[in-house]
Amino acid sequence: MKFAKHASVPLVAVVASVLLLGCERPPPEVVQVGYRGLGMEQNYNPRLLAASVKENIPPEPLPAAAPGGPMVADVYKNVQVLSDLSVADFTRLMVAVTLWVSPKEGCNYCHVPGDFASDNIYTKVVSRRMFEMTQNTNADWKAHVVNTGVTCYTCHRGNPVPKYVWVTDPGPGQPSGVNPTGQNIAASTAAYSSLPYDPFTPFLDQANDIRVIGTTALPSGNNTSIKQAEWTYALMMQISDAMGVNCTFCHNTRSFFAWDQSRPQRTTAWYAIRHVRDINQNYLWPLNDVLPASRKGPYGDPFKVSCVTCHQGAYKPLYAAQMLKDYPALAGPTKAAAPEVAPDAAAPMEPAPVETAPVEVAVPTAQKL
Repeated sequence: MKFAKHASVPLVAVVASVLLLGCERPPPEVVQVGYRGLGMEQNYNPRLLAASVKENIPPEPLPAAAPGGPMVADVYKNVQVLSDLSVADFTRLMVAVTLWVSPKEGCNYCHVPGDFASDNIYTKVVSRRMFEMTQNTNADWKAHVVNTGVTCYTCHRGNPVPKYVWVTDPGPGQPSGVNPTGQNIAASTAAYSSLPYDPFTPFLDQANDIRVIGTTALPSGNNTSIKQAEWTYALMMQISDAMGVNCTFCHNTRSFFAWDQSRPQRTTAWYAIRHVRDINQNYLWPLNDVLPASRKGPYGDPFKVSCVTCHQGAYKPLYAAQMLKDYPALAGPTKAAAPEVAPDAAAPMEPAPVETAPVEVAVPTAQKL
């Protein structure tokens, strides 16, 4: 009996330690971001926030190139995107991009050794399109990136392929042959909840409705269902995790649906979702025929981007570090296209009409939102 009493002490300690593994070490901090009494607060752990800030320190800019000199179009062949730069500015940007994307592989990651003008390497074809995508982002999507903008480093951070990319996930096999629409599967994409595990395909590739509450009374005109709400919540949890914030960073707990009670950040997020779709549909899908199988998913779709690709746990990528000002060639054309009209204060979150990619791996009918 005495032995059992002593043995129970370490057993209790082991059980307690296992239970505490799922908890964050205190102390947390709470920052009020909205009206009192509505739960509009952001919760931060100073220890984890300090680590996140450290991980999001951008590299120092390279010394500015000497002004003047010949233009790159007069010296090099087959420069299709950055041909309006001087040789000095072009060389400086190429060195920076090499450090951002392929520091180990060097220039030969995107170039045929001895023939830099050749397109006989797929990474050069891809990188040219990525330069265009970056310029388009900075020029035409200011409603999302404002004047902070992005550079190649924002996503790549020293990796040839960004650390956080995604493909349509077939999920585990179902013995019954019935697809349960992706629910009740432990997956980090839905914060290990019972929500559908792939919120990317229907929302960040296809343009399905993002809706929880119907806008009309039953029985007519209201197609919003519990299943649709679950898919929407899965996306919202993914965005929250990607940015390291709570739901109340954008929404008012009094009415998550109401635009006129939401924070301005919700409008930015509205543009952000459409911007991510634009990247996936108009820049990444068209490269699918160029990419090798090692850069495609089990359904043959290319690696694509989501919110976490750029944000990586920060509410603003790199905590709004001003990298773009040091590399103005990535800012794109000086005249940007007019942005899409934002929803008015009372409007539901309706997706903009975006042309979907020609892919045969669409979400099953039960998942169409």
